[in-house]
Amino acid sequence: MNQIAAGRLFEQLRDRLGLRWIAGRAGENRFIDAAASVSRRPSLAGYLNIIYPNRVQILGTEELAWLDGLDARQRWETLQKIVNFSPLALILSKGQDCPADLREAAEDARTPLWVSPRRGHELLNVVQYHLARALAPQVTIHGVFMEVYSIGVLITGESGSGKSELALELISRGHRLVADDAPLFTQIAPDVLDGTCPDLLQDLLELRGLGVLNIREMFGDTAIKRNKYLRLIVHLQRLRSDPNADGMQRLTGDVGSRRVLDLEVPQITLPVAAGRNLAVLTEAAARLHILRIKGIDPGAAFLARHTQFLQMGEGA
Repeated sequence: MNQIAAGRLFEQLRDRLGLRWIAGRAGENRFIDAAASVSRRPSLAGYLNIIYPNRVQILGTEELAWLDGLDARQRWETLQKIVNFSPLALILSKGQDCPADLREAAEDARTPLWVSPRRGHELLNVVQYHLARALAPQVTIHGVFMEVYSIGVLITGESGSGKSELALELISRGHRLVADDAPLFTQIAPDVLDGTCPDLLQDLLELRGLGVLNIREMFGDTAIKRNKYLRLIVHLQRLRSDPNADGMQRLTGDVGSRRVLDLEVPQITLPVAAGRNLAVLTEAAARLHILRIKGIDPGAAFLARHTQFLQMGEGA
C-alpha cells in the first residue's frame, strides 16, 4: 500500500514551498497511506477544520485570527483537538509568526509544524496534488514502455517474444524508452495512467546475449523519456496456424482492450514470426491508434464501402 511520511513530504516540498520545520520534529515518521485518499472525510489537505480535520491542516491569517478570538480555555481545548487528531502536519502560511501555545502543543504531541512564505491557496493546491499523486493506485506490468510518435505504448508478450529487441529497434529509429521490464503505472486521474521507470532500472534495457545496456549513454539523453501517459498496448504473440481464426481480423486487425487498474486500455495484438518487421508494425499500430482517436477507422470505412458496393450491385 502506498504511504508517505511527514519527513519525506517535507523534503519533497521544502524547496518548492520554502518550508521551515519549527516544531514537532519527533513526528517525522508519522505517515498516511492510500486508504486516506479514498475516504471522503477527512480530506488529504485543507484549511484548519476541527470538525472534519484534514490530514494536513493549513493555518492562514483567518484561522489564526479566529484562534486569537477565543478565550483562554476555548483556545486550549481547540489546540488539543487539533493535535489529538494526529494530523500528518500543520502548515502556517505567509510566513506568519507561530503562537507560542501552538508551538508548544505541536511539540508535546509530536505533530510536525511547518511554516511557508506562500499563500494558503498555493499551499493547498500543491500539497493536495502532491499527496493525491503520491497515494494514487499503482501497478507494475511486465513489458517495455516506450514513447512512439508522441504516445505511450506498452509492449507486452511472453518471455522470449522479442520485446526488448523490438524496443532497441524502435530506439534506433528515433523513439524513446521510458522503462524496461517493470514499468510502474499510476492512475493520477480517472482517465489517465502515468507510466514511469523504477529508480533501479532507470535508463537500462536488458537483451539476451548483450546483457544490460545503458540507453542514455549509448543513444543520448533524447532516447530517454522520464514519464508518459499510457495510451496503447501492443501485445506480441507467436503466430499460430488456426483454421478457425476469425477472417474479420484480416480487415479490422486483432484489436481489443486490457484492464489496467480502473481503465480499459486499447490493445493491438501483433503475431510474431520470422521475417516480420515488428518495429514497422508497431509504428503502424501507433499511427493507426492516432487515426482512430480522430475518428478515422480504415477497416470500418472499407466495410462500409464494401456494403455500399454490394447494395449497388443488387440494385442493378
